[in-house]
Amino acid sequence: MVAVLKGGFSAEREVSLVSGRECAAALRGEGYEVIELDASRDVAERLAEIAPGVVFNALHGRWGEDGCVQGILEWLKIPYTHSGVLASALAMDKEKTKEAYRAAGLPVADSRLAGKDEVMAGHVMAPPYVVKPYNEGSSVGVYLVHEEANGPPVLDASMPDVVMVEAFVPGRELTTTVMGDRALGVTDILTDGWYDYDAKYKAGGSRHVCPAEIPAEIYDACLDYALRAHVCLGCRGVSRTDFRWDEGRGQNGLILLETNTQPGMTPTSLSPEHAALAGMTFGQFCAWMVEDASCGR
Repeated sequence: MVAVLKGGFSAEREVSLVSGRECAAALRGEGYEVIELDASRDVAERLAEIAPGVVFNALHGRWGEDGCVQGILEWLKIPYTHSGVLASALAMDKEKTKEAYRAAGLPVADSRLAGKDEVMAGHVMAPPYVVKPYNEGSSVGVYLVHEEANGPPVLDASMPDVVMVEAFVPGRELTTTVMGDRALGVTDILTDGWYDYDAKYKAGGSRHVCPAEIPAEIYDACLDYALRAHVCLGCRGVSRTDFRWDEGRGQNGLILLETNTQPGMTPTSLSPEHAALAGMTFGQFCAWMVEDASCGR
């Protein structure tokens, strides 16, 4: 039996519910016995009762994707999909991710961590720059401070006490999925504005060009960098790495933003498109993750 974990407590709960529903349906279509479990505070007890052969982790955001639930699954000795405790925790922390990227020789934008009060008191970096939580995903709580801004941003009360301030990288939004030991493809994400939460998850919020219509050397660099990011972070299974590309600077304009260890699996998500590009149905893609599941690392 496969238990699909979904929901949870993070800001990405609604996305996770959709991912979980879609993956559960796909796995049933592939012949698996599936139970869907909305991950609440008693998740360890519930899993111990169900005793699944594999957990498909469709949780997104903090707690479900940052090493916490992975630790519970290892303690219960239940094989699970996607990355293990260390890689999950590392990839969720954007500043530590950048340290790993730099050590692997991968290009990143200048950034620093700063207190929320400091960020609102004055520009801590010359505009344009981006302010965002250093341990959330799906563009939750992202502020773009334009070059002509008269003053610093006014951050929402829900923002954490410490945030990441990152130099804005102009250009196109590209993304690449890694499955095991191979990068599947590159998508060019087209939007009318910032690639925010609505652009990612609402129908019509963005347009995906897959495969991306970009120079071969940039396409190949995305594949290479994404695989190197997957390896240097210690990921397993499926991950997705996001880039910005300033095309006027050639390959020097290609910058890694972050690696998502549990990419979305909604109808508008990117990794299923990359799987399709590689010749897999959504069901086959989900089944591969189940068969790749393990308990540890």
